[in-house]
Amino acid sequence: MQSAAQLQELLRSINRKSYPAYKSTKGTYQFKNYILSIDHVQGDPFASPSHVSIRIRHTDSRIPAEYYQDTLTKITLADFLTRQFERQVSQYTFRAKGSGKSGLILVTHCGQEVLSRTACQITDQEIVVRFFIGFPANGRTINSAELEKILFEFLPVCVQKSFFYRNLNSKELEKHIHTAQDQEYIRQQLPVRHLCAFVADNAILPRESGISSKPMKNCVPFASPESLRITMALPHHGTITGMGIPWGITLIVGGGYHGKSTLLNALELGVYNHIPGDGREYVITDISAQKLRSEDGRFIKDVDISMFINDLPNKKDTRNFCTEDASGSTSQAAAIIEGIQSGSRLFLLDEDTSATNFMVRDAFMQKVILREKEPITPFLERAVDLYTKAGISTILVAGSSGAFFHIADTVIQMDNYIPVDITAKVKKLCRDFPLPASDTPAFVLPQNHRIMTKTPTAKTHKDYYGNTRNQPERLKVKNHGCDGFSLGKQEIDLRYIEQLIDSEQTASLGLLLKYAAEHLIDGKRTIDEIIAFLASHLEKEGLAFFFDGYTSCGYAIPRIQEIYSCFNRCRRP
Repeated sequence: MQSAAQLQELLRSINRKSYPAYKSTKGTYQFKNYILSIDHVQGDPFASPSHVSIRIRHTDSRIPAEYYQDTLTKITLADFLTRQFERQVSQYTFRAKGSGKSGLILVTHCGQEVLSRTACQITDQEIVVRFFIGFPANGRTINSAELEKILFEFLPVCVQKSFFYRNLNSKELEKHIHTAQDQEYIRQQLPVRHLCAFVADNAILPRESGISSKPMKNCVPFASPESLRITMALPHHGTITGMGIPWGITLIVGGGYHGKSTLLNALELGVYNHIPGDGREYVITDISAQKLRSEDGRFIKDVDISMFINDLPNKKDTRNFCTEDASGSTSQAAAIIEGIQSGSRLFLLDEDTSATNFMVRDAFMQKVILREKEPITPFLERAVDLYTKAGISTILVAGSSGAFFHIADTVIQMDNYIPVDITAKVKKLCRDFPLPASDTPAFVLPQNHRIMTKTPTAKTHKDYYGNTRNQPERLKVKNHGCDGFSLGKQEIDLRYIEQLIDSEQTASLGLLLKYAAEHLIDGKRTIDEIIAFLASHLEKEGLAFFFDGYTSCGYAIPRIQEIYSCFNRCRRP
């Protein structure tokens, strides 16, 4: 390790040289109370910016040890510090001048949810911060005086104000940690109380706009119906009340624009912890909950959808179903089977984004098209078995078909964003409008056995002796925000995975699939075996295990449900 003074001297010695001379700065440097590491230097001022990291020992930061005592507090502390650092850095980015990305200082932008990110990680000994800097140049000639300004003037101020306890808002940090601990307490209470979700009284569910996840101002706060109201004594917040949604089948109904989908959206994001002041910080859902929808045109490979679809006219095997271009009904059937495979205990569905013929067949249609002529067993006829025989609850938003009332254990009507428990009223009406008897095929849990294979690709090169050799071609990942990524020549479309909420999660899915394609997919291992391996290393070592060399900024750990969704959409890496 070199000193900060040696870095300063090196920068002055390469000033006005050709841009590749910046490569000599790669290494670690001891500053006053932190270590600066230049991990990767960009090739030219127009390329992706350089990777830089900082390490600060807890004995220097003086942050209380109770704020990084376990995984939950470490992730929450890292999230808080990342937000502080971004706020500070935003004042200095592009203050240093030059060509291309010169002067850029880029830090991860955190949304309303708290995620485990590579941008900031807390160990038992230190804080590790990762970010990007555009090394300045005029044209392709080094302007190291501007980089010296970034590293020795701007950055020390940002580091001091963001990571040293004496400069932090201690009450704000404490609230951040305590809110996370309270959310975790509620999540642990859900199975104890036989609940699949909890929505606190006075929660703000509507968002600012379709492109903003911040809470809407001057909107109707949530108020639980008395029959579903429960009370919890949280470790820090104290007593809290709200609506507990019990295990089983819950139906959310109501007129248009009265808040049905808003409630469902809050529940689907309740698998994540939220920051204080979000309005949804005490909307907590079973961590394994999965939002499902139809997805016309998606790829399906070796999925047993026979629970829902059988006896196709073309005699296609639905116990080992494959298609390059799924219909709405087959895509939704596959999504449910994949949800079972990933260990989900709660399915979230909205009638608006579901395939109508997959969800229900009314009495008149059953008279016209007899059972033996209809290959689809609708979700209506499977939801009860999914709960009683597989332990999977359902929360369903419905607005057009009354058939779902007959299978619902709980019915919530949204009236101007206020929930009303109408279960007793609906049960009484159901007796007056009985469903016709149906001959539903026996319920059998699916058997999944997809073995992933890959297309062998090789590039030719000559060895030291001039002999021609083939070696596997290394795959490249190109991210497309939250919508998906490309791996080699294949596009992985993740637009309809609605609980993917950050592009850094998508980037991690690309990293995991790339690792699997290069090291695990061999034509023998099943998806379950591959994902079990990945999940084990994610839990023990985080994303660092999957990087070649240094760990980069710009990645967040996805849930296992999203890993399954991604891998099942991969045709052949």
